[in-house]
Amino acid sequence: MSEKLVTYELDGKVAKIGLNRPKKRNALSMALTEQLEAAVMRANEEAEAGLLFSHGDHFCAGLDLAEAAEWMTDHQANLELRIGSAAKGRPYDWLARGRIPFVAALTGACIGGGLEIASCCHIRVADETAFFALPEGQRGIYIGGGGSVRTARLLGVARMSDLMLTGRALSAEEGERYNLLQYVVSKDELIEKATSIAHGIADNARLTNWAVVNGLPRIQDYSYDDGLFVEGLFQHAVASPESDTRLNDFLEGRARRIKVPGKDDDKAT
Repeated sequence: MSEKLVTYELDGKVAKIGLNRPKKRNALSMALTEQLEAAVMRANEEAEAGLLFSHGDHFCAGLDLAEAAEWMTDHQANLELRIGSAAKGRPYDWLARGRIPFVAALTGACIGGGLEIASCCHIRVADETAFFALPEGQRGIYIGGGGSVRTARLLGVARMSDLMLTGRALSAEEGERYNLLQYVVSKDELIEKATSIAHGIADNARLTNWAVVNGLPRIQDYSYDDGLFVEGLFQHAVASPESDTRLNDFLEGRARRIKVPGKDDDKAT
């Protein structure tokens, strides 16, 4: 029986997926990556939102370099693997642009491929121990998990170039300031906060969640006019009987109110 490198639990409408290789700081071996992709695809079938977290003190220290050295340097024996990997080019698309949104709970090392996986998620929550780095320049390799597209869009090319060329690491506070994260919390609060966000997302209208996951990133690639046109298409695409029910719930006072920042619940609107 193969080692269980990724855990899976369905918590109501939220699929909780855990990287489970703590002795190796959850480094990305081929086996772990395969199990992660299978778990993400399963979540897309049976959940309304996903939570990606880690077992142990580190989210993911990146590619398992001991394993990678074998297939990277044995050029002839692993030619098919190398060509197939380059042709595929999108190993985590089910995470980034599947049917459901994902929340990432980040702690400790979030390095290289670990940062690329985190960048696939739609909400990123980190605790104060989290740090972020892209040391590929020092390792003589290049990113291969979509970071040139997804992580660069979060950081911007200049900041990402800085990380890859200098090897410096960002703290959780810097990560939030540089647009890698949306929330920074204490270590004790991390899983509770990320889980709460995931459950809130799971309660949204299914088609709206799908439109956010698949519409927003694509619209960024379009021209101004084309972006507005496609936005209009998504606006009509999400209209459904569920939309009617939710709008009536709001109009008749049954919908959850928006809490005004800094105000008590009775100040919600």
